[in-house]
Amino acid sequence: MNHVMTLIAGVKLGPYQVVAPLGAGGMGEVYRARDTRLDRDVAVKVLPEQLARDPLALARFEREAKAVAALSHPNILAIHDVGHEHGISFVVTELLEGETLRERLRRSAIPWRKAVEIGIEIAEGLSAAHSKGVIHRDLKPENLFITTAGHLKILDFGLARAAPGAAVPAELQANTPTMTLDTRPGTVLGTVNYMSPEQISGRITDPRTDIFSFGCVLYEMISGRRAFGGESVAEITTAILRDEPPTLSDSGRVVPSELDRVIMRCHEKKPEQRIQSARDLSFALRDLLSDSGGLATLLLAG
Repeated sequence: MNHVMTLIAGVKLGPYQVVAPLGAGGMGEVYRARDTRLDRDVAVKVLPEQLARDPLALARFEREAKAVAALSHPNILAIHDVGHEHGISFVVTELLEGETLRERLRRSAIPWRKAVEIGIEIAEGLSAAHSKGVIHRDLKPENLFITTAGHLKILDFGLARAAPGAAVPAELQANTPTMTLDTRPGTVLGTVNYMSPEQISGRITDPRTDIFSFGCVLYEMISGRRAFGGESVAEITTAILRDEPPTLSDSGRVVPSELDRVIMRCHEKKPEQRIQSARDLSFALRDLLSDSGGLATLLLAG
């Protein structure tokens, strides 16, 4: 089990003074803090002790944090700093105001045009990262944030990994992000629902694994249901490996046929048959909003 030290207001981690807790997740607790050097509010994520005590895992985390910090893209959460103070390892990011896509989806599905607009921002963030060799591997509504200004930010980009000792098959440890693999019927399984077939099969992943997960997210935004569901890990993984979700049109949504085709191309079981890049995905989605459909049709035919 991952444990983190709960911090109280006023505690300082280097130049960062804790103001209040913001929340907690699999990768640690998050606090609003004040950067006393630059006089600005930031978010400080305190890493779980299990990760902080593992020198190899911590070194890998810091390497990946540096790679993400170098991206500097408006659709990717900005990383400002990493540090270690009083036995606590932490990462400092920009402070966001708004809600996660998961919180938004708890209220209702999203009209297809708005969902496509959000999808374009996700695709552009992915494209920027992929161009620098950074793959997310854990794209899901919990890791996507809609700011109060209406902009999309990708969270935990490339940082979420299977923690040492987590209940993850050994062959998946090297390639997959943090997973909740509770086998009890009815348990919310989170990440598993958005994994690509190659992740589940333990094969090497590349940027096209994010394309598959993107298709799952876009499908859920519009339909209000997960593309690949089930009550156990076995049911979900079998669905991802073998099944095709109903088209949006079949689920009762009135959407352009090209949108169904974009999602179907994202969900191809073989990476080489998917839309090949986040850049092409962004172009195809923009074309859908332009009502011409010509470029989307061309890309989908490739």
